Amino acid sequence: MIKKWPFIFTFSVLLSNSVAVLAQTEPEEIKVEGDKFQDFFYESLFQKSIENYDKSLASLEQCLKLNPNEATVYFEFGKNYFALKDYKNAYDSYERAAQMDPNNKWFWVGMYDVCYATKDFNQAIIIVNKIIPFDPEYKEDLVSLYMATKQYDKALEGINELNEKTGKTDRREMYKMEILSEGKYQNAEITNLIDQINKNPKEESNYIALIFLYSKNNEEAKALEISQKLEKEIPESVWAQVSLFKNYLEKNDGPNAVKAMNIVLASSKIDSKIKHRIFNEFLLFANVNPQFTPDLDNAIGYFKTDTTVNVAKEIGKFYHNKKQWANAIKYYELSEKNDSEVDIEANLLWLQANTELKQFESVAKKAMTLIESFPAEPQFYYYAGMANNQLKQFKKAKEILEMGFDYVVENVNLEINFNIQLGEAFHGLGDATKAAFYFSKANQLIKEKK
Repeated sequence: MIKKWPFIFTFSVLLSNSVAVLAQTEPEEIKVEGDKFQDFFYESLFQKSIENYDKSLASLEQCLKLNPNEATVYFEFGKNYFALKDYKNAYDSYERAAQMDPNNKWFWVGMYDVCYATKDFNQAIIIVNKIIPFDPEYKEDLVSLYMATKQYDKALEGINELNEKTGKTDRREMYKMEILSEGKYQNAEITNLIDQINKNPKEESNYIALIFLYSKNNEEAKALEISQKLEKEIPESVWAQVSLFKNYLEKNDGPNAVKAMNIVLASSKIDSKIKHRIFNEFLLFANVNPQFTPDLDNAIGYFKTDTTVNVAKEIGKFYHNKKQWANAIKYYELSEKNDSEVDIEANLLWLQANTELKQFESVAKKAMTLIESFPAEPQFYYYAGMANNQLKQFKKAKEILEMGFDYVVENVNLEINFNIQLGEAFHGLGDATKAAFYFSKANQLIKEKK
């Protein structure tokens, strides 16, 4: 049986069993002359089956006395010793059987079992190369052995051979990713991928792998060339658009960039990380080329089912950081429409952006609504109080601020702001004493911060 390889590499690969279609039958029975030999031999098989390995070995000793040249007896010795974890005697027994009959695959497999159990992978490579002429499926094991012994050049050669003959597997692709993480093997893989593309121009995965390698090596011109070739050979390939999108942006070709972006965002084949990267790149482009803002807005729709990132809010934060308050507000409001739950952060950012634009009536109204939903969130009280102060609703501002002050905990900046706004409220109400008290308290907190 072909091995299950539990090696832990960079990608923590746990391999699965590959069951070979065996050309030979494992030797459990022999036909020999002599009832005594047969009796001892079958007795050894019986004792082995009930795990009486010592008795099984004793019966095999009797078999050797009667016929010392029977390879299958040594094979059975090997199996018993192996079960007892006496690996040296097991290997020696299997080896003796193989010397007597080198054309029996199972004798070599026994030696391989021992090498595998003892993690003697270099010796296992020698043995597996003896098995492969009998059973080519052991080439899978050979690749795993080359990985275990870090013979990556041979492993890569074996992977490419198997991929071409039997198709790709997840296991081999993980191995290949590990190998190619070391740059010195990438040229060989590039050559292989070009060869595979020439042999089979309709196999999309080879183009994708080659584009990835060129991009990783900052060979953008070559990556673009392969992307264009992929688009020509497989027009429906969405992966070609991933690479072409970047080229369109570099050429300031907005219409084609939009087209490529929409194809990628609509595809279920493309990972969400790639989609977010493309969207972010287009966001930067649209910021410089505002005529494409409507296309940006349309693209947000592709992320409605994405629970990992609120795209509209992130765009709002992008504009917020650039102090483009109107744009920020627009996307915070779009975020609110798309989100089934109230997002405290998005609302606080909305309140700040509107404050910067002196939209105090909107701030006061929104903050009071949010207080009803989040009565223990002090920042909403602050914005409501501040906005009412600006609207000269000083009594209302004072009441709101006093109510919210109780919820300020371990937030010095917010405490300073509350004191300032309370000072403003009392000043507006004509209470100079209390106004001075709160302004003084704010100043004291500011000094303590320094």
